[in-house]
Amino acid sequence: MAHRPARGHRCVPHTADVRIEAWAPDREGCVAEAVAALVDTFVDTASATATGSSEFRVPPAHDGDLLVGVLDEVIFRMETEGELPLGTEVHPAADGGLTVRWRTTGTDAVELVGAVPKAVSLHELRFGPAPGGWECAVTLDV
Repeated sequence: MAHRPARGHRCVPHTADVRIEAWAPDREGCVAEAVAALVDTFVDTASATATGSSEFRVPPAHDGDLLVGVLDEVIFRMETEGELPLGTEVHPAADGGLTVRWRTTGTDAVELVGAVPKAVSLHELRFGPAPGGWECAVTLDV
């Protein structure tokens, strides 16, 4: 890839599902970018405003499992509570897990622009240190 900013995300072509890539200087920033990438694949949040906030913890696990745990939580809350993150802060927990804080809005406050993800695929999951920081690539089942 040509020069890219220190932090960001993008959607990349994939045959049947949706594939996202994210990168940041640190592990937690990369997880936050992956959340933004997931949301960007199916809704337009440009005119949405945060109406709530929430926090949750992901228990200690391997880095890939931590990432999947956070992304699965986005899908779960969307399906069960009609809630989507507009902003994400991720912090390491003392026990090796993660603490995630979201500024949220309701699913009724955003415009649907793509296929809604149903699950995070473990196939070809990548997450780890890379030149310049951390990066991940994830396939979302739609």
